[in-house]
Amino acid sequence: MMDMVTFLDLIRQGYYATYPLLLCSIVALAIAGERLWALRRLDPRMVAVGKQIGFFLRRGDIQGARDMVERDASDLPLGRIYLELMPRVADTPIDELLALAEGHRVEETQALKRNIWLIGTIGSAAPFIGLFGTVVGIMRAFHHMAQTGAGGFAVVASGISEALVATALGLGVAIIAVALYNYFQVRLNDLGTTMRVGITRFVDGVCAYRGERGTRQVA
Repeated sequence: MMDMVTFLDLIRQGYYATYPLLLCSIVALAIAGERLWALRRLDPRMVAVGKQIGFFLRRGDIQGARDMVERDASDLPLGRIYLELMPRVADTPIDELLALAEGHRVEETQALKRNIWLIGTIGSAAPFIGLFGTVVGIMRAFHHMAQTGAGGFAVVASGISEALVATALGLGVAIIAVALYNYFQVRLNDLGTTMRVGITRFVDGVCAYRGERGTRQVA
């Protein structure tokens, strides 16, 4: 119990570094939780709707394709892309259809990245905030030693402990934030690939519907 009280006391003493770091950790975890909830089950649902859209378009059932997307996928990034492309199925050239689809894909990807940059910023800044606390803590320890005219480890122990707590907390927050940021980068790349595949399936279906050949892949 004494160790816990001492640790909390050290956090309070180094408030100029430890409080911002605690706030950063709360912000990073809150953003991560919100994005995890927002991105849940997107991959399997988009894969499923991509397969269904191709089936409908190859049969020439444009209205059936639209009804399926509005019913099952209107809340999905890929579903919103399909709804934007659907009115252009009949007569828009394939190159223009691909360009339009890619533009909407970029917009949807940017929306999925919302606030992720904050996690990366926290991961980069937290060690420097901890270092700031370390420097200030050591400065305070030596200032106290100069004021009292006393020396020895006992005089500077509190300041050094305060400095080390700031360093450790900064590194801990940074490690968690960087790990979360890297996870989301990989996750978003996977979702981007899934959307590209879904767009390719859509264009394949359009080509089959029109009786065209030479379907192209989305870059």
